[in-house]
Amino acid sequence: MSLDDPLSRERAHLTSSRAALRAMREDVESLDIADVTANWVNAAVLQRQIDDRIKALADLSHTPLFFGRLDYLHAPGADQAEGAEGERFYIGRRHVHDAVGDPMVIDWRAPVSQPFYRASKKDPMDVGLRRRFGYTGGDLTAYEDERLSDPAEAEVVSALLQAEIERPRVGPMRDIVATIQPEQDEIVRSGLSGSVCVQGGPGTGKTAVGLHRVAYLLYAHRERLARTGTLVIGPNRSFLHYIEQVLPALGELEVKQATVDDLVAHVELRGADGADAAVVKGDARMAEVLRRAVRSHITLPVEPVVVVRGSRRWRVPAYELEEIVRELMARDMRYGAARDALPQRIAHAVLVQMERSGEAPDDRVQDSVARNAAVKAAVKVLWPAVDPAKLVLRLLSDAEFLAEHAEGVFSEDEQKCVLWERPARSVRAAKWSSADAVLIDEVTDLVARTHSLGHVVLDEAQDLSPMQYRAVGRRCTTGSATVLGDLAQGTTPWATRSWAEALRHLGKEEAVVEELTVGFRVPRDVIAYASRLLPHIAPGLAPVSSVRENPGAFEVREAVNGADDVVAACAEALEREGSVGLIAADARIPALAAALADGGLTYLGPGEETTAQTRLTLVPASLAKGLEYDYVVLDEPAAVVDGEPDERTGLRRLYVALTRAVSGLVVVHAAELPEQLGGAL
Repeated sequence: MSLDDPLSRERAHLTSSRAALRAMREDVESLDIADVTANWVNAAVLQRQIDDRIKALADLSHTPLFFGRLDYLHAPGADQAEGAEGERFYIGRRHVHDAVGDPMVIDWRAPVSQPFYRASKKDPMDVGLRRRFGYTGGDLTAYEDERLSDPAEAEVVSALLQAEIERPRVGPMRDIVATIQPEQDEIVRSGLSGSVCVQGGPGTGKTAVGLHRVAYLLYAHRERLARTGTLVIGPNRSFLHYIEQVLPALGELEVKQATVDDLVAHVELRGADGADAAVVKGDARMAEVLRRAVRSHITLPVEPVVVVRGSRRWRVPAYELEEIVRELMARDMRYGAARDALPQRIAHAVLVQMERSGEAPDDRVQDSVARNAAVKAAVKVLWPAVDPAKLVLRLLSDAEFLAEHAEGVFSEDEQKCVLWERPARSVRAAKWSSADAVLIDEVTDLVARTHSLGHVVLDEAQDLSPMQYRAVGRRCTTGSATVLGDLAQGTTPWATRSWAEALRHLGKEEAVVEELTVGFRVPRDVIAYASRLLPHIAPGLAPVSSVRENPGAFEVREAVNGADDVVAACAEALEREGSVGLIAADARIPALAAALADGGLTYLGPGEETTAQTRLTLVPASLAKGLEYDYVVLDEPAAVVDGEPDERTGLRRLYVALTRAVSGLVVVHAAELPEQLGGAL
């Protein structure tokens, strides 16, 4: 092909762009910082920044460097897009410039790139032509044009866009930067100052939207977020492993990821609560019980404080001490901050007496008085230090202590529900649960303020308890949040019933709630089948409308030979391209693992990265949330429902399992299907 051929020209631009990116990386690698750093600390910091920059400039050979092109109609003006007449921009994952600084690829987050996602026939946004590129591996193999300014050209669904959405996947979640839809782009580019809650059914891309929003915010507010930090919170380690490559693929390496358990890891978790106990411990009312328990340590004075300095004795009477203590209590300060302030307030009372007697004490004298043994002893009695873990230990072990502070908050039955049958002798010996750790975190914040980040993304948020929401909210009190979830996929007994309630506990009542109802990943017949459960698990919630059709990719089979039929279904799925997930009730996993081994099928566990050689993952239903597979074999739906403590939670777990498939689903059952799924297909 000659360069007169459009595809050849685009391939040539790709080759030049890759060379330019390589040159940008080599420029950074060749930097000599020996003469520009004052000391080894500065050198280490600068070297780390250089290393991060080198990583960010990596050229991923199997990832397209650019995926689109915009040809603008006019030169820049007050009412026009940022582009010169006849100028074109290649849209990609990161900015690439040539040797003289001219852009060869524009970052997808730049304002000039926005029309790639938003422009339409009705509103072309000054774009004459939008070109999408198709790739096989890292090779540019096709292109497709939309002439937005030509009224004679009909608006059609992009075949390349559809192919990219439906492309089989092996390995972790990938970015959707090439396929972001207008309604998704609006959420991605919303401002840093406001919090956003995204309600999205299966396959609507809510997780990807949240991750791309982080990438956008880091682009638009890099300096601010570099100071304050960002965090992505997911439901479990398997999920975090699944999504961990999305942001690095977009050049963002500094975003930390954690589970809620990671955030509140004050103690080692060795125990588990029953559903009833976990619900009470996760109830927002527990915050008031803990507040009362903390403040119960404060004691009003009955004796004066006498400070001896040289030959003089300074006496602060009990009534004056009581005024100081009551004032600090009324200010509702953090317990620890008030405790730190108390010796200074007592010292100030002594300094007032000194001044009245003709002395002229300064700040150094006040600090010295505050450190006086008599003042320290008084503070120890009046406002003793509180160990959060020890306090929660006592609350869960001592029925009288709990009853004293839970009076009027929890009923006697609720109190009995959370009390340990065998009180632990120490913090280290206690078998702490996840819910207990959240209580300790609440007390820790009552004692000392939790550090707040600039932005927090909370995924699969529907499963959090009110107390867990409070724990996350403490991490973004001065920042903003992106909350992602689906009320229909709440699979804990304490799952939230409304986003308004969840946002209130999070401390983000002002957050805008956006709903994504168009599915791009789950086939239409699969989501329609799963949606039969919605009236029973989330009445009033709009079902997802899928844009995908895969005739023949959905089947419900009655098992005749038990696990052998499940293994056969997996073998059939592996004949197709892409990843395969076998999802089953947790209790059935060992038997299915043995059957797969007997059938000669190798498999991985959730969180392990699939490869071209091993594409089958055996997934307990409890860990399926947030994961996707090209083909899913679902074993015994009734067992999935029965594996949960109540029917509603079980049906929600089943809804999650049914909606993990991107290209095809086979349901294999020997027992009767749950009646909520209705009759025949």
